[in-house]
Amino acid sequence: MKNVFSYLANGAQNYESAADAYVRFITEKQISDPELWKKFVRVFKTREDVFDNGWRGEYFGKMMRGAALTYRYRPSEDLYKVLEGAILDLLSVADEEGRIATYPAAHDLCGWDLWVRKYVLVGCLYFYDICKSEELKEKILSALVRHADAILERVGEGKTSITDTSAMYGGINSSSILEPIVELYKKTGYDRYLAFAEYLVRKGGCKNGNVLDAIELGTPPVDLPTTKAYETISYIEGVLAYGEATGKAEYVALAERFWELVRENEITAIGSAGCRDEHFDHAAITQTKKRKKYYIMQETCVTVTWMRFSERLLRLTGKARYADEIEISALNALYGSVNLYGNKQYCKEEKRFLEGVPFDSYSPLVSARRGIGIGGFKRFSEGGYYGCCACIGAAGTALFPLSSAMRTADGLSILFYQEGAIEYLSERGEKAVFEITGDLALGEIKIVCRAEAPVELALGLRIPSWSVLPTVRAFGEASIPESGFFSLRRVWKEGDEIRISLNPALLVEENGGKVAFRYGPFTLARDEGKECPFAPRKLSIPSEGVTYEKLPLREGERVRIKIHAKNRSFLFTDYASCGKHWTKFRSRVTVWNETK
Repeated sequence: MKNVFSYLANGAQNYESAADAYVRFITEKQISDPELWKKFVRVFKTREDVFDNGWRGEYFGKMMRGAALTYRYRPSEDLYKVLEGAILDLLSVADEEGRIATYPAAHDLCGWDLWVRKYVLVGCLYFYDICKSEELKEKILSALVRHADAILERVGEGKTSITDTSAMYGGINSSSILEPIVELYKKTGYDRYLAFAEYLVRKGGCKNGNVLDAIELGTPPVDLPTTKAYETISYIEGVLAYGEATGKAEYVALAERFWELVRENEITAIGSAGCRDEHFDHAAITQTKKRKKYYIMQETCVTVTWMRFSERLLRLTGKARYADEIEISALNALYGSVNLYGNKQYCKEEKRFLEGVPFDSYSPLVSARRGIGIGGFKRFSEGGYYGCCACIGAAGTALFPLSSAMRTADGLSILFYQEGAIEYLSERGEKAVFEITGDLALGEIKIVCRAEAPVELALGLRIPSWSVLPTVRAFGEASIPESGFFSLRRVWKEGDEIRISLNPALLVEENGGKVAFRYGPFTLARDEGKECPFAPRKLSIPSEGVTYEKLPLREGERVRIKIHAKNRSFLFTDYASCGKHWTKFRSRVTVWNETK
């Protein structure tokens, strides 16, 4: 199947927005660190995951995917050299069978072995797409073929069942190897990988029951044969990839059906899923409940995987509703999880605070603190520690600006309005640059064309679903488009200008006797460090009869609003900026507030 949207050339988007600042932060603090990459590769030499049924081997592939996407958005020769060195280091640890694994051969196909080997494929395939050397690309592909063939030798019909290769979650973690297997098939054209992908689809993902059959019946995620959110979404992404590669529309439709079920039943006010130990639990309802002291909910791995799944559907179908969800997830759950100030994080396994990693693992919704729990926490035998969410986050921070503007069959579409410049190059070599100024929180966007010679193209403008009576003013006319995509096809000349008024407004959501507020795409929250006294379980906020005023922003904020109701006032700011400053105490954050 052919995608409606495709990525622009590497480095074609040069933003000066908050999204770009997050990319720079992660590049500097994480993915450019050669010592961290060496630590991740070392576990493939020590095979230390076998000692505790561990998953340390996933760290490399998760972070390499994010690093490669980061490079596509903001190319850097220094970053490329670090990533190239890490890939060469990883390829050097393959055993005589071609396995690149953190479990020895005598103990493979158990625990998280296939999950780790899946992420070897993922990381290497993403680097392959940015690799500059044909010789290295050939070396990578040769190594991945041997690596994958060692799996096919032992797993499949008449061999070990894919759902018997892990005792966790019915084997859905192992079954999620489907997506990189499809990508390897697309790179090599080898029919054995397509056949293995067909087998993984046929098995249905889970030993406890066929997940695909359940989705076909419209089963809510909380009632699926497995409810582990991150791994289940990953498997369905593989089903989507299979549908794309084979042209079998029924599998694309199934993936879209699953997306709708998750969106309806699980996605919360901040754009993540699952509020019970990283599992689907009908979070659209349960998100308002107060949890135990050190709870697990709104996992960053789930947030990023939901964003990636939505973005893949967006590129394939061109449907704006997927962009709406990506925007909510990025601006709230994802950016809220970035540990910008290097705060210490509480390790549940060791029952103490440790030096923080770049991403928080769990995001609070009801009167709780950030930095509670380092998801997927594992120590390394040679010292140090890391976590799963810390590794996956870079894919999210890169994906949002990378997908902010994409190529279409007849031009360019702008999906997420970032301040900066977008360079478009037509197939005929004609060049146009579109400069964007403005801010979502203000709702006013200006786009100016810079072109040395006229360029004909269709410019698509995404009109978000949260926009109230949006207006597009261009070439002496004003239009009031519906949400979705608004297209302007013309010959673009130097100085052509578009003004977009998105008109964000305060939106109120009631759920379970509590109320939450959103301003445009920004979920609002209260922060103990910004508002004293702070007692979200005692103070009540009416859901009706509220007025508000916008206040001057403070450091790191996108929205600052005071809500007035019945002679009382409450300070709300954008969720991503809340709970970050721990200079005096670890401040509690709440999205959901008691109503009268």
